[in-house]
Amino acid sequence: MVGAKKIIAALGNFDGVHRGHQYLLQQTADFARDHGAAPGVVLFEPHPRRYFRPDDPPFLLTLPVKRDALLRAAGAEEIFALTFDKTLASMTPEEFVTGVLKDGLGLAGVVTGADFRFGKGRAGDGAALKALGEEAGMKVKLVDVLAENPDAEKFGSSAVRAALQAGEVDKAAEMLGREWSVTGVVAEGRKVGRSIGFPTANLTLGELIEPRKGVYVTRTIVDGKTHGSVSNFGRRPTVGESAPLLETFLFDFEGDLYGKEIEVAFVSFLRDERKFDGLDALKAQIAEDCLKARAVLG
Repeated sequence: MVGAKKIIAALGNFDGVHRGHQYLLQQTADFARDHGAAPGVVLFEPHPRRYFRPDDPPFLLTLPVKRDALLRAAGAEEIFALTFDKTLASMTPEEFVTGVLKDGLGLAGVVTGADFRFGKGRAGDGAALKALGEEAGMKVKLVDVLAENPDAEKFGSSAVRAALQAGEVDKAAEMLGREWSVTGVVAEGRKVGRSIGFPTANLTLGELIEPRKGVYVTRTIVDGKTHGSVSNFGRRPTVGESAPLLETFLFDFEGDLYGKEIEVAFVSFLRDERKFDGLDALKAQIAEDCLKARAVLG
């Protein structure tokens, strides 16, 4: 149960916090203010797709820490993460609205997309949420992001995922309202890049979706400072690796990155990953990639 502060919360998964989510959060903030409440967010951990399809490959656009920072930047004053488990998945729409949203979280109201589904077997829709919520004494607003924002293209986490898997990181950035990025702690690798004059900072993606394998123009943030960079995501066939890895070479950077947290933002796709005849050919190609990346970054 929340404290004295009245909360009206947006409901959803909010993976990616894309422009559709941002619009929903703006509508939530306006609706909350109109009713003397603070805006919040109710989301589900893990993502329901992970619960229902545990064998799916990684698909998240943002890890929880980054997602929550983006939600707060978009105006959410409170974030409630509901554990998505067998109990929650088997609730009726009535049990979810009354037992969880009203009695459990003490919400004054909720806002969600018109296509939101909830309850066992996705039995509840927007109309049911509105009826059940108002019956429980909550304010309810349904937002049709596309109808209310007609010049927006179809915003959705699935569309962003598809763009990343096609290497269309510029298209993904349009939908997200920012460049898609990966944050992680630099791991020690085999130092092949260092041996040919291009030391790389290596990250694994974990639960994040894998973009198209290949070489990208990127920007890398270290200790609050942004550096131009070029990144390869893939299995590094020239040196016989198999586990996918994000390797990033930072321009004009001196220093040791091992153990540091960095953020790599994807700007544009340069080329597909391929196998070279040896390290000399690889070195020449990386030098060419760097020239092209510097030109893109200006």
